[in-house]
Parts: sequence; C-alpha cells; structure tokens
Amino acid sequence: MSLQLQNPHSILAAIDSRPEEVFQVQLQTRAPGGAWRDVVEAAKRYKIPVVRGGDRQDPRRQTRRRQSAESKTGRTSGSQATVKERDGVSLRLLFDQASARVGGRGLWLALDHIQDPHNVGALFRTAAFFGVQGIVLTKDQSAPLNATVYDVAAGGIESVPFLIQTNLSRTLQSAKEAGLWILGASEHAEADIGEFALDRPWMLVLGNEEKGIRRLNLQMCDALCRLTPRGNVTSLNVSVAAGILIATLSR
Repeated sequence: MSLQLQNPHSILAAIDSRPEEVFQVQLQTRAPGGAWRDVVEAAKRYKIPVVRGGDRQDPRRQTRRRQSAESKTGRTSGSQATVKERDGVSLRLLFDQASARVGGRGLWLALDHIQDPHNVGALFRTAAFFGVQGIVLTKDQSAPLNATVYDVAAGGIESVPFLIQTNLSRTLQSAKEAGLWILGASEHAEADIGEFALDRPWMLVLGNEEKGIRRLNLQMCDALCRLTPRGNVTSLNVSVAAGILIATLSR
C-alpha cells in the first residue's frame, strides 16, 4: 500500500533509507525552497520522478503563501510524495539484540491500543531521537500507520523497527523470554520512574489515551511506574508523558 506524505522531512528519510520505495515526488511550486529543495535533490540522485506543478496566480502572492505554510508546518501546501508503507519486522528480529543486552541497557516500547495517529507519530519521533530498539503496536482498536503517523514522526518511523501484533500479552511474554523486563506506565503506580534502575533492558508499556493499559497486559508487567506531578495539572498527553519516561530510562 502506498501513502501520500506531505512532510519533507519524512520524505527525505524515506528516500535515504529505501529510495526504491519512493515512487514519485509531486510539487505545487516550480521553485521549492528549504527542505523541499533537499527532497528534489535527493530524488534526482536516486532517479525518482519529480513532477512540478503550481498554479498561474501572481507569483508574489504564491511565494508569500508558500513561505507562510512552510514557516508554520515545515510543509509546502499541496506538495507530496508517493511512498510505499514500510514493512514491520518479525518478532525474532525485534528482540534479536535483547539477549546481548541482558545485564546491560536497552529500551523497547509497547503501545496498547493507542488510537490517535498524532500520538503514535510523536512516539516514533521520540523513539528515534533516543535510540529506542523497537516498538510493538496492537493491531485492533489502534491508530493505523497512515500518512499522518509518518508525517508527524518526521522520519522517525524509518529508523525504529516495529511489529504489529494482535495479542500483546503474548508478545510481552516473548519479550520476557528474550531477557527484557516489562515496565508499565500507570498513574496509579506507587513508584516514580526515577526510582528504577538502568542496568537492564526495559520494555515500556504505554496504554490507551483514556483507559490506560488493559488488565491482562498489566498483569504481564514486572513493575509499574508513574510520573509524579509537581504542579496543579496532574495528567499529561500519552506522547508527552512517554517522552519524559523514555528520556529518564535513557539517561
């Protein structure tokens, strides 16, 4: 299946990692700037077709509109690339490095029914930034890995191995057998994330935006952690909370 990506950074990452699966770049301006110029140059290197368009309005007005859009979103309005969906990896490959990390460090993520594609995209971007080893996603009642996820991830989805599973609890058991320790994130946990040791490979489980981690998956966790509020707001968006948890476990 192909996706229409609009973030030039996600497109650049796809070209750099798998140019044979980027089929075409379509521009709404004949003189792209910024990151889109980099996209065009990369596409030319790999002989990816570049289709140039643009309307016939006053060029000064068109330029102002393009610059305004780019400054706000990093995108050129209407420009996009046709990119094949990235394939996930096997369960064996996802945990391939885990056995070598027993007694050492390493971090994996498991997403339990996270439904907002913006949250999933932000999680991939954070995971790529901190060098997370892999991500397990649930198949049902979860955000699909669509163009929004790719664009929000800004290239992160190209560098983090992922696996989509129907039965998350069974995957958590496989992670344990590979040597990982399962750490669930819950606002009801007694221990703050700062109390956990970093001398072992962790799989951090993040639950649904409203319901949290499902009961069977909670039971698979070796421990539960929370972020302790310091102010009047006592909860965070899952992708924001995950960023803090990942940063803490990666310190």
